[in-house]
Amino acid sequence: MQEIRFHGRGGQGTVVASIILAKAFFKAGYYVQTFPVFGVERRGAPVEAYLRLDEKKILIRSNLYAPDHVVVQDAKLLAYVDVTRGLKPGGWVLLNASGFPEDLSPFEGFRLAAVDAADIALKNRLGTRTQPIINTAMIGAFARVFGGPPLEMVAAAIEEEIPMKQAANRSEERRAHDAVRFIEHPTTAAASS
Repeated sequence: MQEIRFHGRGGQGTVVASIILAKAFFKAGYYVQTFPVFGVERRGAPVEAYLRLDEKKILIRSNLYAPDHVVVQDAKLLAYVDVTRGLKPGGWVLLNASGFPEDLSPFEGFRLAAVDAADIALKNRLGTRTQPIINTAMIGAFARVFGGPPLEMVAAAIEEEIPMKQAANRSEERRAHDAVRFIEHPTTAAASS
C-alpha cells in the first residue's frame, strides 16, 4: 500500500487534487481511498488531504500517520508546518516552488522534487495572479515523480472532475509533468554547493 499526504491552503484545490488522483489510480486498476482533514474551513487556511492506493482492497479506516510521500501545494507552509512529520525514510516531497529551499536540512533522508505549478497555472490562465489554480499542475508533476498514474488516466480523471477549461487543465498537467526538477539526496547536494 502507498499512502500520500497533501498539504495546501483552502482554495488551492488540494482536496480536488487528491480526488482526481484517486480516480486516475482507480482507472489504472488500483483500489483507492481519499479523504480531507480541515482545521478552520476558510480560504487560505492550511488543509491536508490523504490518498491511499493498493492493488488489493484497502481495509484501513484511520487517518494517515506515516505517509510514503508528501505533496506540498504551497511552499510557504514550510515555515510553520512540519510537512515531513511521519514521512517514511526515502519518501518523496513534491513542492510547488520556483526553486528548492535554501535550507535543505528538514529534508535529510528524503528525496525532493519541485515544480513551479503557480507559473504554469498563470501561463494557462487558470486562476488569478494572487490565486493561481495549481491542482492539475501538481497532479501532472505527481505522475512524473511517482511514476504513475499514466497520463491518459490523469487526463480522463481531470475531464470527469473539472468540467471547465479542460484544454487548459490538460495542458497544465502535461507542462508540469515535463517541468519537474529533482534533488535525489538533498543533504549531499547542499554539502557540495
